[in-house]
Amino acid sequence: MKKTILILAVVVSTLSACTQKEETTKASVGTQIIEDLSNRYTSKAYDKTKRVSAEDLATIEEVLRLSPSSINSQPWKFIVIKSDEAKQRFSNTFNKKYQFNQPHATNASEIILFANKIHYNKEDFKKRLDASMAAGRMNQKGYDNMLTKAFGFAEMVADENGNNSHWTKAQSYIALGNVLHTLARLNIDSTPMEGVDADEIKKEFAKELGDDYECTFALAIGYHNGEKDYNRKLPKARMAKEDVIIEL
Repeated sequence: MKKTILILAVVVSTLSACTQKEETTKASVGTQIIEDLSNRYTSKAYDKTKRVSAEDLATIEEVLRLSPSSINSQPWKFIVIKSDEAKQRFSNTFNKKYQFNQPHATNASEIILFANKIHYNKEDFKKRLDASMAAGRMNQKGYDNMLTKAFGFAEMVADENGNNSHWTKAQSYIALGNVLHTLARLNIDSTPMEGVDADEIKKEFAKELGDDYECTFALAIGYHNGEKDYNRKLPKARMAKEDVIIEL
């Protein structure tokens, strides 16, 4: 009897310890997320001598690839600018405007161009469904259902010429948000840039963009310049929770 009681006591103690550990882990994860986002800021100057490691860059690229999107449309391309030659090409696109962002083109470790499809059509969606079929996510019935019903949303948000770029661009911003948190977790600095010349980018990177893609924003990544990055030392400023969060 005493032996049975002892065994039960050990089991209860073990389960209790596991529960406490799980709760502590959850709390730690939550704390880490808030710390990541609290410490993240937009870098204003980069140290061109410091480069993102190949391992971290591979993680960043995979995070972009795995980003969610409406109806799993994935209506994007991510052009990662690494070489000095490509950086100079990007720098050249600032000749007419947005020169305040031009230094990032050559000083950041990498630049990521976020490109979205201008006329996302049924053939584009079929390629995504083919990948879903290959991954075992759906059968033929599911494929046909997605093609006729889910794709209807992409058609619904398109204009009379089939232009649904406002929707595809919105999907690209989801990927941007996804990677910004990843960069914060990796302690890599970043600068989202809407101040880019989409027309000049389309000319300079026509081959890489291909037909029917546009790039209206980009992301610089790397490591800040300690002397020139004034933004790093400034306190975080956000609206109070009660001003932006409504719980019902």
